[in-house]
Amino acid sequence: MNKQLRSMLLMSPLMLVSQWAASEVAIAQEVSEIIDSVNRSQMPAQSKQVSVDKLIKQSKQESASMGQVTSVSQLRDVSPGDWAYEALRSLVERYGCIAGYPNRTFRGNRATTRYEFAAGLNACLNQIERLIAASTADFITREDLETLQRLIQEFESELATLGARVDNLEGRVAFLEDHQFSTTTKLEGEVVFSIANAFGEDSDNQVVFQDRVRLAFVSSFTGKDALYTRLDAGNAATFDGTDQGAFTYSFDSGNDLGIGWLAYYFPIGDNIDVYLPAAFPLWQDFVPTVSPYLDDFTGASGVLSSYAESSPIYKIGLGAGGGLGINFSLADAVVLSAGYFGGNSFDPSEGQGLFNGEFSALGQLTFSPSDSFQLAFTYVRAYFNDFDDGNAIFDTGVGTENARAPFGEGGDVTANTNSYGVEASFRFSPNLVINAYGGYTDAEQASGGNGDAEIWYYGLGLALPDFGKEGNLLGIIAGSEPYVGGDDDTAIHVEGFYKYQVNDNISITPGLIWIAAPFGDSDNEDVVIGALRTTFKF
Repeated sequence: MNKQLRSMLLMSPLMLVSQWAASEVAIAQEVSEIIDSVNRSQMPAQSKQVSVDKLIKQSKQESASMGQVTSVSQLRDVSPGDWAYEALRSLVERYGCIAGYPNRTFRGNRATTRYEFAAGLNACLNQIERLIAASTADFITREDLETLQRLIQEFESELATLGARVDNLEGRVAFLEDHQFSTTTKLEGEVVFSIANAFGEDSDNQVVFQDRVRLAFVSSFTGKDALYTRLDAGNAATFDGTDQGAFTYSFDSGNDLGIGWLAYYFPIGDNIDVYLPAAFPLWQDFVPTVSPYLDDFTGASGVLSSYAESSPIYKIGLGAGGGLGINFSLADAVVLSAGYFGGNSFDPSEGQGLFNGEFSALGQLTFSPSDSFQLAFTYVRAYFNDFDDGNAIFDTGVGTENARAPFGEGGDVTANTNSYGVEASFRFSPNLVINAYGGYTDAEQASGGNGDAEIWYYGLGLALPDFGKEGNLLGIIAGSEPYVGGDDDTAIHVEGFYKYQVNDNISITPGLIWIAAPFGDSDNEDVVIGALRTTFKF
């Protein structure tokens, strides 16, 4: 599935819990002080009752406005014949506490714990404290206060326990406040260690130990938006002897740190989600790729290879520039996705920029008639004006060399492409999901010749989540990476992997990738790539 737009809470839940619990304990302490104060002032034995009716009426009106029980007759399972009817009526109608459950039941025969009773007592103390604070009339009798004093003493240990819990929460909140990175930003990280090698008769590759690091700063300003600023570094170069089978974490910057992704998500109303990338966008960032469990959006917690994530149609025309993407919910089960990426949108020179240079535009209609089935139809229109420096139709190491640059490399070669794809996924059970796709790209040379190329790709994936343990994933993918029909032999790709989830933060994934007809030539020896990937997430 694609990335869901995540709303992030900017206030710690610990802070909310701490404030609630602290208020409960404070009320009990304040009532105790009130009782002592009343005893010191020698309150008359009988209350004057001057403003009791007025206060009780006001309390009932406030409770009713909040949907609370204001009369014992509103409790469905309490009748006047019950032995505790009068006591309950006094608590509900006189003091407005112990008012039952939200479904208008009291469940009087249910056993209660001492903690539950302490919580109920606090609710009564709270209401009485409000009545006392709201009026100077002596409307509560000495007997009532003495009874409350005995109850406070009886449940002194429970109230002390609540106080200790509050102190603990306050300490933890204070630590978080002192050490928090930002009130609006959190840090997400992924570190990959990989041992891998490529085997084949024509291969001279050696065993390698590679890495990739991603640090993403995720900021939210409204609670519904998300600004991603990601820094990437790595040394995971691809193997010689094959132009296919690049890993999802194949990224070689010599471990120099740089911007790897910069994008902003925000909603418009209830039905529109906007994706605004400024650098290195992916269609996977917002478009449903209909590849549950296998697609990890170039992360390292799903499949091993970039091809096996999802249909190669989502790798067309990515570039380094920015653009715009929108998901529009036409109905509960229908989503229309549309987007535009400018390949060199940051370059002000002639023939470049957001609209005059390379670009790709996508439209997709995704149907989700049930939780088990998804179907999508995708179209991508793209223009390429420079095939130098590794620029290609298909990005992230997907496809044969001919498919990525069907008219050769060179700055004078331009091309237009129209791509069509269909993707589907069916969940047979929570532990068995099948993903499938097929696609076709028609490439026409716009300058430097009159070339034409038909590029094909398809695949079938099997995912078994929680295989052997919750969080594990067994996956098998087979299909053809993009190849040029008539020029290339079918570029078969078969992959199997097993991700073992050690804990919430660490996973270990061994896997094999078999590549037939490297470089689109069946005369070349097959290549087998083996990898042992360890992923750390925080």
